[in-house]
Amino acid sequence: MDKWHKRTRAVHGGIRRSQYGEVSEAIFLTQGFVYDTAEAAEARFIKAGEDEFIYARYGNPSVRMFEERLALLEGTEDAFATASGMAAVSGALMALLRSGDHVVSSRALFGSCLYVLEEVLTRYGVKVTFVDGTDLDQWRAAITPGTRAVFFESVSNPTLEVIDTPAVCDLAHSVGAIVIVDNVFTTPVWSDVVAQGVDVVIYSATKHIDGQGRALGGIIMGTKEFIRKTVEPYMKHTGGAMSPFTAWLMLKGLETMDLRVRAQTAGALHLAQALQAHPGLTRVIYPGLPHHPQHALAMSLLGGAGGTVLAIDAGSRDAAFRMLNALEIFIISNNLGDAKSIATHPASTTHQRLPQPLKDALGISPGLVRLSVGLEDPGDLLADLTAALGA
Repeated sequence: MDKWHKRTRAVHGGIRRSQYGEVSEAIFLTQGFVYDTAEAAEARFIKAGEDEFIYARYGNPSVRMFEERLALLEGTEDAFATASGMAAVSGALMALLRSGDHVVSSRALFGSCLYVLEEVLTRYGVKVTFVDGTDLDQWRAAITPGTRAVFFESVSNPTLEVIDTPAVCDLAHSVGAIVIVDNVFTTPVWSDVVAQGVDVVIYSATKHIDGQGRALGGIIMGTKEFIRKTVEPYMKHTGGAMSPFTAWLMLKGLETMDLRVRAQTAGALHLAQALQAHPGLTRVIYPGLPHHPQHALAMSLLGGAGGTVLAIDAGSRDAAFRMLNALEIFIISNNLGDAKSIATHPASTTHQRLPQPLKDALGISPGLVRLSVGLEDPGDLLADLTAALGA
């Protein structure tokens, strides 16, 4: 499959067909597996073969198809599918780190990621240092010979800061640290983070991979040694595995993901360009616009694409709420990457728990609204936003 493009891999990668030769991938809705003899059961528990399974918490044929397909897309050796995106984030970090280890992380993160780093890891003796992810000097000063891991979002949520991934990877690898990246805003379509030096890639499959608001899911990708010797033992004993039915939904999502993400990205660019001069907005944030602080970096790292998400600032909480309440096509929710366009007010929802000084430092102002662009007609979306801003 090395010669196939991503879109082809997303349709055919990892397929396992039963004796019936089905076209659509089968759903193996089973929690356990049967052995011909007691000796066969003993042998499998000692060492399961490449296509042998023990228990759905450890692995399942439907889940394995999803893991192999996404690993092929991302360019990693292996993958472990999880129950949610946050199960992937927490699982990768908890499986790797021990008391006394040091982590350096960008400060601009999704609220739940911040909770895991600030509250959970530190509770068990892990030392965490936060930096401005766009400032390489801060990374350079924070990463020391004792640093075990580096963590960041390749494009931050919700203010769309773009991290210089190759430069941060070089700094981390110079001291032997492992680079773990939440890559959800980049999407597997635009991603090239493995080639840029990232060791472990995490996705919330709930977003663009499913893309239709149906199920929670996540995935951790990396070397076979990291996935099977570090991640798998932790995940199979703590129970964060993906269900077979969810894996089947995600496989179906992958088949159309490339088409969806490209259309959504084109729609996001259309809206960002049209709204950047709107008198009712104080800011329009989109990596695809030339005035974005990391525009050139984004274009070089994301294949010339700005992504499916933009952020706008209505100037105040009241103005933002009036706009949100006047929308007719955009729905108010806290997901992204969906076929339906979604508007989110981060300061009062996804990042509500952050203290105000940190919100200010991250640029999460009271008027900020995150827009995840769906598959509707971009002209209709622009008319909806323009009318709502008139409110």
